[in-house]
Parts: sequence; C-alpha cells; structure tokens
Amino acid sequence: MSAVTSRLSRQQEQKLCSMLGCNRLSLLFKASVHGYTGNAFHQKCDRQGPTVTVAYNNSGYIFGAYTSKDYAQSNQNIIDEKAFLFSFNEREMKKDPLRVVSGAGQYSLYDGPAGPHFHSLVFLYNDTATVYSNPRNYNFDPVEMHGNDLQLVECEVYRVEGSGSFMEKPWRNVLWNFERRKALMDMITGWKHGASSVKQARVLLVGPVGAGKSSFFNSINSVFKGYVSSQANTGSAGTSLTTQFRTYSIKAGKDGKLLPITLCDSMGLEEGLNAGLDIDDFTSILKGHIQDKYRFNPSMPLQPESPSFLKEPSLKDRIHTVVYVINTCKVKLLSDRMIEKLAAFRRKANQMGVPQLVLLTKVDEACSSVAADLKTVYQSLYIHKMMQEISASLGVSLSAVVPVKNYSQELELDPQTDILLLNAVIQMLRATESFFDDLHQEDN
Repeated sequence: MSAVTSRLSRQQEQKLCSMLGCNRLSLLFKASVHGYTGNAFHQKCDRQGPTVTVAYNNSGYIFGAYTSKDYAQSNQNIIDEKAFLFSFNEREMKKDPLRVVSGAGQYSLYDGPAGPHFHSLVFLYNDTATVYSNPRNYNFDPVEMHGNDLQLVECEVYRVEGSGSFMEKPWRNVLWNFERRKALMDMITGWKHGASSVKQARVLLVGPVGAGKSSFFNSINSVFKGYVSSQANTGSAGTSLTTQFRTYSIKAGKDGKLLPITLCDSMGLEEGLNAGLDIDDFTSILKGHIQDKYRFNPSMPLQPESPSFLKEPSLKDRIHTVVYVINTCKVKLLSDRMIEKLAAFRRKANQMGVPQLVLLTKVDEACSSVAADLKTVYQSLYIHKMMQEISASLGVSLSAVVPVKNYSQELELDPQTDILLLNAVIQMLRATESFFDDLHQEDN
C-alpha cells in the first residue's frame, strides 16, 4: 500500500501552523483513503490529543476546525476554550485566514460516534463526503467560510504537535524593519578593528557536511549585492562539496569597498576516519598556515614542507573567530562521534584564545511557524530548546548561539531574512573585537 500523503502544500501547512502556534502537523486520517465515515475517523483519531480537521472543496476553500481535546466517543458536549473554526482560499493565499471562536457559554463540539462535530460545522455528515453548516454556536458568513460549497473533495485530520509553542514575548529583542536593516549594513560597512594591521576579520566556518556553511557566505554576499547570488558551491551530498580552503571577501555593492570581514570556508566535518576536516588542518588554519584554494587531503594533513604551507603567517593571516555551523533540524541527530569531534575543535580553539560562536541554520525548516513568520524565531519554544541543546552539547553560552535562515531557493531578498543574517555578522565582528582586545592586553 502506498504512503498516505498530505494534500496541504508547504505554504498552506505553514499558514495553519502559524494559526495554531505549533511546530508540525502529523497526518492521522485521510477520508479518500480511510473512508468518509465516522467509524473510520474515530479508528484513526481517538485519543490523539489536539487535532485539526481540514476540509477541501472544489471552490478552492480549505476550512476546518481545531480542538485541544481528545476524541473519545463520550457522547457529550464539550467546552474547549481553545477551539476555533478557520478558513482560507488556496487561490488567495496572501489574504489573512478567517478564524472564528464559539460564542460565550456555547459548547465547542459534540464528542459522538459521527465525524468531527463542531455544531456549526459537522464533517463527514451522515457518513458522506459533505459538511453540514449552520452558523449558530460559531458566528460566521457561510460564503466566507466555504463559499456555500458543502461537497468535499477531501477531508483530513492532523495531530497538532508542539502546540502552545510560542512564548508570549520574544526573549531577544530584534527590530524588523527596513531602517534596522540599513543600520545593520552601515554598522558592518563602517566597522573598524582594534588592530590597525588587520583590515578584515577572518572568520572560519566549521560544521558537519550540509549544515550550510557555503550557503551562509552566499546569503551574506547576496544581502550586500542586493540580489540573491551563489558564488560558493552549495547543494546536498553525502560528502563535503567544499574540498578546498576558501577565503571569501565581500563588497558593499558592485563597486563598493570591501567589508571588514572575510569568511573562510572549510571542508565539512565527517564522522569516519580519514574523512572530512582533520584536527591538524584545523589547527593550521587557525594559525594562518593554510592559504586560499589549498585542496584538502583527508588522509594526510598539510605538512610544513609543502609549498602550500605559509611558514611565517602574520596576524592578518590568522583566524580571529571560529563559527560552528549546525543545521537546526539535525541538533537532536548529532552523533556522539560528531559531538566529540566538535569538542576537540573547541578545545584547540580555546587553547589558542580564539573566540567561538554557533550558527544555527535552517530555522525555517525546523519550525513551520517560523517558516510562516520569521519574526517569531525568538518566540518559538522549539527553536529556543534547540539553541539550549546545542549550547549544552558544545559547551558554549546561549548568548553565543545565533539562529539564521540562509537563502536557498528564493529568487528575491527578504528583509526579515536579511536582518537575521546581518545580526549574525555583527556578533562575529564583536567576537573578533574580543580577540584583538586579548592580544592588546597581552602586548601591554
């Protein structure tokens, strides 16, 4: 039997998750597969916790109902203060969805043997592919709710996972407007380093294969170019697409001056022996011995007698900040071996006095609510939890963990995405300042 798949598009699921304040929707029941009957519905959906019923008609309406209560066929009327009806049209996705709660003192739903029964909307009515509609307990305009089209082409029920996943207020304050975006760009462009001999901070990006190191450079480059571009190789593969040590400078516009930061891309970390970036090569990069376009050899680190080995690096050749790039979706999947490898890199960087940050990428893929509205990234309990977990796993403070969304499939820039990216660059520049401050104190 083929897998039962959701009819919701990614954009529609994101819109629903944003309304529900949840991380994920898990499909429990699909009427076209399991049957348009109350019995089939209850077999799949009883005692599943919070659920949302999603109905579709030929008029393009996607409408339904949410309840935080279990279905249990108790034959009782239920009051659920969190229950609501909703509707949006797949042909008008930019329009705000309709959301209707029950009237004061009214029952929210009836928990009987039939299909989802919300009094004003009864789905799978009389075990058919129809919905009964009567706006009494819930006050709505039938045209706005379902276009007066009560014949269903599909009816699905999803378990709502991670509901109540938003904090009341953001735990980090971010201004999400064009003025702030411009201010951040001006701040980066005009940044002056504490060491006069260093014009550009060298920031090394390190992380597992596919975490988004190269994509981060491309994204920052795009922000300052004014359009989405791809200079560094990106994609998905089992092994690292980056096989060379690359140093990327960024210009403020086509003919603008160089930014005071150079992003250094390295080979991805891998678990196996003689695979991925080696601790010895990592050390050589930190000390400034490895030059741009050196091709890594996983089975043998760079040797001092090699022509590619810079024997007397200056301060500007060294790495001033290390950034560990981690895919938010993979935080819980990091193996013990990968954690140990990252810990070894951390110890080496600590020994050399190099500041370190963690960049959590793909926050939009990890949390559908954040994908629907990036401004909620610091209200999402799930993203906050992932930041806490990676902070504990790598032994860095939570203040050193920064979430971002890279450009991957977009064709146009987005102000909210830009602001998260620019804030990350500011944190890198600030970390670099602490590196130069420590050097200055040692000199004194």
